[in-house]
Amino acid sequence: MTLASKFAAGAGAAFFGALALTFAVSATSVRAEDKPAAAGEAAAEAHPHPHRQPWSFAGPFGKFDRAQLQRGYQVYKEVCSACHSMRLVAFRDLEENSGPAFSESQVKALAATFKVKDGPNEAGEMFERPGRPSDAFPSPFPNPQAARAALGAIPPDMSVLAKARDLHSGFPGFVIDAFTQYQEGGPDYIYALLNGYTKPDDPNFNAIFPGQHIAMPPPLSDGLVDYTDGAPKTTPQYAKDVTAFLMWAAEPKLEARKSLGFAVIIYLAVFAGLLYTIKKRLWAKVPH
Repeated sequence: MTLASKFAAGAGAAFFGALALTFAVSATSVRAEDKPAAAGEAAAEAHPHPHRQPWSFAGPFGKFDRAQLQRGYQVYKEVCSACHSMRLVAFRDLEENSGPAFSESQVKALAATFKVKDGPNEAGEMFERPGRPSDAFPSPFPNPQAARAALGAIPPDMSVLAKARDLHSGFPGFVIDAFTQYQEGGPDYIYALLNGYTKPDDPNFNAIFPGQHIAMPPPLSDGLVDYTDGAPKTTPQYAKDVTAFLMWAAEPKLEARKSLGFAVIIYLAVFAGLLYTIKKRLWAKVPH
């Protein structure tokens, strides 16, 4: 066996060994989280795993639905913003072509419907003014303590909620997800949670939330938000639209990332082919 062959064999063994070790560690971690076994099985039965939804932004070529994002913003503004903040999102972000794509005049009008605390003025006092496109979405409460006092719990900021609530498939699920490019665990969870209020006599019961008891009562109901584009005015539709909006807020450059990733894959494939061809040319006359 030549030196090159030995090196290739050693590198291959090291690669597959590291891969096997990674899988083993992942599997061990999943099993450790599920102990004891009986409790893990009971938890699985008590908390149904969210079904995967056919999101427009799913997959390697997925894109956001502009109309859906605009409806999702409407649901957030009329329902969610009463309790939840989005401090990492500015009104001007709503103009992005890869996002809701509101016009400049629409964004100015939308921002002006909010009151933003500013100052101090010449008298050294804080004051309220209409929102501007450069402002971040204002929080409904001045501080977390005020939110807890009013609601009994602190509502999470929604800026990156769709990524923070991502689901973990475990082994071998995460390997399959890597090939299928499944990255919508967070949106699937949020959508399922918003539709998880299955006991009308218990507004705090949620089949998806861990423990099945959630401080937030059902935020959505049929006919709550008045759509003007003909979309169904139902709870599942509201949940799907606001979830898509939250996914865009969490990853506004999703479309650019996917486009760049596809271009990089093509580049690497061509580059690898060129390197292989050069290698064959250079080593063709070398005796083995």
